[in-house]
Amino acid sequence: MTTSSTDSQHSRSGRELMAAAGVLFPSGDGRVLVVRLPYDRKHPVAVPGGGWEAEDLSPRRTAVREIAEELGFTPVLGALACIDWTLDDYRPPIAAHLYWAEPLTPEQADAFRPDTDEVGGWTWLTPEQAAHALPPRLSRRVTACLRAPRSAGPLELEDSFPVGHTLDHLTAEPPPEYTRLAGLALTEDTTGTDAEPAAPPLDRATYIATRPRIRAKARTVFTDAAGRVLLVRLRPWSGAGGEEPYWTLPGGGIEADRELPRAAARREIREELGWEHEPGRLLALDWLPGRDADPRSGRDTAVLVYLFDGGTVPDERLASIALPEDELVEWRLCDPAEARALLSDSSWARTAAALAARDRRGGPAELVEGRPVH
Repeated sequence: MTTSSTDSQHSRSGRELMAAAGVLFPSGDGRVLVVRLPYDRKHPVAVPGGGWEAEDLSPRRTAVREIAEELGFTPVLGALACIDWTLDDYRPPIAAHLYWAEPLTPEQADAFRPDTDEVGGWTWLTPEQAAHALPPRLSRRVTACLRAPRSAGPLELEDSFPVGHTLDHLTAEPPPEYTRLAGLALTEDTTGTDAEPAAPPLDRATYIATRPRIRAKARTVFTDAAGRVLLVRLRPWSGAGGEEPYWTLPGGGIEADRELPRAAARREIREELGWEHEPGRLLALDWLPGRDADPRSGRDTAVLVYLFDGGTVPDERLASIALPEDELVEWRLCDPAEARALLSDSSWARTAAALAARDRRGGPAELVEGRPVH
């Protein structure tokens, strides 16, 4: 188990991942905007967006900044379309956020002022065309967002395949044949598709090594028949504030380089409570900025918290809780007033948002420091 208060005592190895944000710009006739990457021959087609920077307050801010830098205008973002956690043998995992944008008018599209080092051209593709032109993992991600009803969002994906509530709307299917730009004409081409691609400013390994990292946690919301929420208290540790009672929802750090969020939630439940339990619906995603974005935070980097629904637990199962003595000292069922008194402000806010999400359909609530994003 890993907590924000004790992270400094644990090795970061294996627990860090990158974050990115892209934007889906729909057209009035059902097509979607894609761009050509002038420096990438292997995977030349993408949706607009890019990597999170430590100064970005949230992935939503990343998306807005990237569009301004790449295409020269400030987009109007709508809802989070999906969260996708992907593993790869050749780079750290990535938590990829994909946002809907308001449809662009022809006048706005005509006003694009692209950074030609980043965007070599763009065009509008049908969902079928985009599925073939985008690289397989991105194709699965974008296709899922285009196929599922908007009311199902945000979609939960792992390695770009549907999991959790997303399986109620989509089935896991392999992507269609990957054709890149074959047979497609760019609406605007700033460099020519046959031109020799510009060399990227950094080689792949160096680029990945220099990208900022975040950490992630998987926590689970359990309640009893009376609606009281299950909290656990950490064993005190040496250091500032370590002797103070520290209460939290069951869960902890995701071993980012070897497990996906749902697997982390299952492992943490087994380790902390002694239960074999399948996490339910993803209720909330809470982004906690690091000090580069918010000096008040005190965190060395941003943290992304997944909150899963553990459901209503019967009394006999609660009686079987087996806490790990080296990490936790007690558990308690708390009504809302007591939970609010025991938890930090942001922890209570995200817990309350997760509990509220139980009563509505669709995907997880998008939060920053426990507060809904508007």
